[in-house]
Amino acid sequence: MNKTDELVGVAEEVALVAPAGHQERRVTGRPLPVVIVTTVGSVAVLSLTGVGWLNQPAVAAWRTVCLAITLQALPFLLLGTVLSGAINAFVPADLFTRILPRRPALAVPVAGVAGVVLPGCECASVPVANSLIRRGVTPSAAFAFLLSAPAINPIVLTATAVAFPGNPAMVAARLLASLVTAAAMGWLWLWLGREEWLRPSVRHTGHRSGHSRRREFRLGFQHDFLHAGGFLVLGAMAAATFNVAVPRSVLDTFSGSPLLSVLFLAALAVLLAVCSEADAFVAASLTGFSPTARLVFMVVGPMVDLKLIALQAGTFGRSFAVRFSTATTLVAVAAGVLIGGALL
Repeated sequence: MNKTDELVGVAEEVALVAPAGHQERRVTGRPLPVVIVTTVGSVAVLSLTGVGWLNQPAVAAWRTVCLAITLQALPFLLLGTVLSGAINAFVPADLFTRILPRRPALAVPVAGVAGVVLPGCECASVPVANSLIRRGVTPSAAFAFLLSAPAINPIVLTATAVAFPGNPAMVAARLLASLVTAAAMGWLWLWLGREEWLRPSVRHTGHRSGHSRRREFRLGFQHDFLHAGGFLVLGAMAAATFNVAVPRSVLDTFSGSPLLSVLFLAALAVLLAVCSEADAFVAASLTGFSPTARLVFMVVGPMVDLKLIALQAGTFGRSFAVRFSTATTLVAVAAGVLIGGALL
């Protein structure tokens, strides 16, 4: 059991004996994310002061990439946590269960198509999906939404059309491959998923009598943002390390083989952790690779990358993140190859 899970267990034990007057302290007192954010923030401030070896070119490049990924994703993480807090405080508990079909197998594709309504990246979809599960939505439908939202929203599709001018087939292929992957993963979870892989949430869900809705919104937003923010920074640090450590010549080595190019760009999408609103422009710049390989890059990236894996591990638990990210990568690569081969 990792430290985060141990802290969750301690928090649950304290909740059994904590008096009512200490409820807010129990809800918001998650020390690990606060420590992570504080530590990383201190390192960032130190690195910007120009101290000694921190100004070496490699370190400066790492710092730039790490800050760029974090700042790029932060507004969308903020959007997601605001939506999550609003869902928790203001939306009736049974709304989503009434909107979605009662049969989970039918709810999965409906939730996948509903991903078009969230104009944000993968960082925003994780807290929203978690909030949906806490409000009674079946996990399979929530996970379909989690995967589709950052890949098929209008901003992403418009960016893809701009990055590939005169190539509407690439936009259509990205839309179809992403929807197929999201629905397939939702059905796969419905078939093989286990509730014990999901870490139970510590804080309350839904509005409670005797508490103002504004207070409920504040507590929910504070919990989700601090919790997810720390893991976002860790994912950005890992992605920056790859960007600095791997030379450009490695890209050219794999571009000549159709199979290796697909696998390499899938792995590259995971490691680079480019926001879904910008990944089409990165894919368009990889002119040495086939259209299918670049499609796989755009399908895998919004669904599986280092910062998203870190966010999923922090939100749902490490056991879930490892299994779900591995299966999603395989399904996304297969969907990208099949649909790319047919349309591109």
